[in-house]
Amino acid sequence: MKKTLFILLFALLSATKMLAGDGNPPDFKKYLEAFDDCDACGCSASGGGMGFSSMINQNFVGLRYIYQSYSTKDGIFNNSPWVGQDFNTIQAWARIPVFKRLQLSVQVPYHFNSRELATGTQNISGIGDITVLGLYNVYMTKKDSTVFTHILSAGGGVKAPVGKYDSNNNGSVNPSFQLGTGSWDYVLAAEYVIRKKQWGLNAMTSYIMKTENSKQYQFGNQFNYNATLFYAAEGDKITWVPQAGIAGEIYATNRQYSQDVPGTKGDILFSKLGLEAGTGKFSAGVNAMLPISQNLIGGRVEANYRLSVNLNYSL
Repeated sequence: MKKTLFILLFALLSATKMLAGDGNPPDFKKYLEAFDDCDACGCSASGGGMGFSSMINQNFVGLRYIYQSYSTKDGIFNNSPWVGQDFNTIQAWARIPVFKRLQLSVQVPYHFNSRELATGTQNISGIGDITVLGLYNVYMTKKDSTVFTHILSAGGGVKAPVGKYDSNNNGSVNPSFQLGTGSWDYVLAAEYVIRKKQWGLNAMTSYIMKTENSKQYQFGNQFNYNATLFYAAEGDKITWVPQAGIAGEIYATNRQYSQDVPGTKGDILFSKLGLEAGTGKFSAGVNAMLPISQNLIGGRVEANYRLSVNLNYSL
């Protein structure tokens, strides 16, 4: 399976470079090595690699469901059993135009998570941290003036500690089993879209700077990145947008009482396949993500897959 995913991603990146006018295929091995400097896990419940935008409508309001499946060692020994962890999120999300070049992205999540323990199943549920992000269109080309159209946006925002943080989970194998970080966190983001007729590439990065919460615990800063190649096939009534790409997250070390918590930084790289369909002002989409490489909590946590489904109304 992993060999197949690597081949698909290499073909995707090759097509992306040729779309931009460069016939030389990328060195995929070198690309992966550039993100290979972490070795454990941060606050994975955020699902940062899922992104902030839709491939069909730039401005919208909608609902998105995100499911994340993890396996975790229930203990510190080599023969400790693996148990399941399920992170479920229903998210109200929107990208609202404020001015001609400024959009406001808002995400309001509700989590209901579960995990298996030796003592039984543990469940937590409730509203999560709310993120508000402003994105300004730094550069745009006119659609009728060039073969390629470009949109470059950048901005920042804040993540408010609305979700409950339980310090009792700090000592567990996965300290990310939380509804929120319990801290005010700050977000920097950039997005680039290039299109040529029906083909397009959407690339986005975000960096989350996390602060210490009231329990003197600080989750590590988080870097998210994704690149999605898409094709807009316009029918008489429905526009279909198949898409494929990569997405990843890199986590710095968590800190407690101003000291590093060993084995809490990490990284993960996903492959990503999806489809969106739109008619009139409505659109729906589904995305699936499978890990290509990962190193979470020193190998004691493994991400299995992620799924998301969304329904949007265009503004």
